[in-house]
Amino acid sequence: MENYLIAMAVTGCLYALMSLGVNMTWGLAGMVNLGLIGFFAVGAYISALLTLKLGLPIVVGIAAGALAAALTGSAVALITARLRGDYLAIVTLGFAETIRIAASNEIWLTNGTDGLSGIPGPWRGTISPEMYNLLFLAIVAPVVAITYWLAERLTRAPFGRVLRAIRDDEPLVAAAGKSAIAFKVKAFALSSAALGVAGALYGHYTSYIAPEIFVPLLTLYIKLALLTGGRANNLGAVVGGFFVVFLLESARFVIPLVPGLSAVQGAALREFIIAALLIVILRLRPNGLFPEPRLVVPVPPQGRS
Repeated sequence: MENYLIAMAVTGCLYALMSLGVNMTWGLAGMVNLGLIGFFAVGAYISALLTLKLGLPIVVGIAAGALAAALTGSAVALITARLRGDYLAIVTLGFAETIRIAASNEIWLTNGTDGLSGIPGPWRGTISPEMYNLLFLAIVAPVVAITYWLAERLTRAPFGRVLRAIRDDEPLVAAAGKSAIAFKVKAFALSSAALGVAGALYGHYTSYIAPEIFVPLLTLYIKLALLTGGRANNLGAVVGGFFVVFLLESARFVIPLVPGLSAVQGAALREFIIAALLIVILRLRPNGLFPEPRLVVPVPPQGRS
């Protein structure tokens, strides 16, 4: 049971990291990105290929995965710079499916639907599985803490204020002499880098990745995590990530208590319970558990004339 809880804590950290990344684009800048699983996959595959095929250190693989995801995010942002709302959502969703389909068909590179196995992890095989889970938690938790600290700094900086202005009134940003496109590209790059790091860490943790893992359902879970925790609030993003993992896992223990259910019925009931609980939470807290904080910008005192 202890090992299971540690494994769920690792999963919660990965969800929190992804939620922090999505908060940069959706929470602050108001850009609906439904392709986040695509950037997650880019980071996972790049790091896995570099460490598995070329034998590079894990740290180098993770850094390369983050860089590749950031560059991919910048390219997507430039292509979709003038799209908003549903149009942006559709294009980014198409991007994620393109990555998944490409990974399924490029057998020479990704091994197709069989996936990549044997991805190296830190000291895997030399320590027990219980110690490995604990070690990985000790690695991923500081990554989440550092990402949270950086996100807080950016949110409170002029960069974050411009992103919120783009979300609330983009023409006003242009009138103030700011390039909305440039800030969108930067936000997408930073968000994608966080997603790429999460993908790389996931690959090294599980030692296996395959296209079937990178499905839109994970995108939905991260969106729900940010909605539940609170959009435009980094603390809410972290709490929401852990909360969604808690809901997903706790529902597993409820299903066996209901007699006479088949496996399919149990899975459907589990999804229903999760959806119902999220609806209740959002009904009671429509802005999330931690709503967006109201930032007060200090105004320098005016000198006397």
